[in-house]
Amino acid sequence: MGADAALLLLADSRLPAGGHAHSGGVEEAVRLGAVTGTGDLARFLRGRLATAGLVTAALAAAACELAAADDPADDPADGVELWRRLDAEADARTASPAQREAARTQGRLLLRTSRRMWPSAALDTLARAVPEGPHHPVALGAAGASAGCTPRQAALAAAYTSVTGPATAAVRLLGLDPVTVHRLLADLAPALDDAAHAACASLGDAARQGRWHALPGHSAPALDLLAEGHLTNPMKLFVS
Repeated sequence: MGADAALLLLADSRLPAGGHAHSGGVEEAVRLGAVTGTGDLARFLRGRLATAGLVTAALAAAACELAAADDPADDPADGVELWRRLDAEADARTASPAQREAARTQGRLLLRTSRRMWPSAALDTLARAVPEGPHHPVALGAAGASAGCTPRQAALAAAYTSVTGPATAAVRLLGLDPVTVHRLLADLAPALDDAAHAACASLGDAARQGRWHALPGHSAPALDLLAEGHLTNPMKLFVS
């Protein structure tokens, strides 16, 4: 299938990979009163995109590049080691244990779905490398490459899902007008493009050799705290 069509499928919340069950921290923000309406939500989404969104976009781009370079003729052990190393980069950039668990749950589901939709040697190698489930952006980038997407398209899908999930969750949690919320997303379109561009700019010769030290590591302590608080909340609609 065409890369553009595959990109739409990857970014669709209806893809059976569990994305609809995660609020990206907005459920806990609503519970604490930090997000009460569209103004708060707009600031939340913009901040999330500039931190966690950019990091996940860069990881997805790196995974897409790695998967595209995966040659079945190469030593399988080398491929396994590279995937483990990239997944460890994602782990190091995710301070919250709750967020790490949520990312691996989503990644495991996405990898399982993608292997049936776009079978490839790269996805098989990733599954062997991280049997507990890779981080979601790593799985997303690998799936994107298997579907024919470029690193920039994988980065754009990651950036897009980093804000659409919380936006959709806020509509359900607060009863917001869906059109108004989608206007907020439309306003973020230039920032989404910028995030995808910045994500790919962090790639280079070092990344192609399995050294990803140039990937962004923007921290978001507020999101980490929200994730940890959400984990202990017994009354919740979303998994994370």
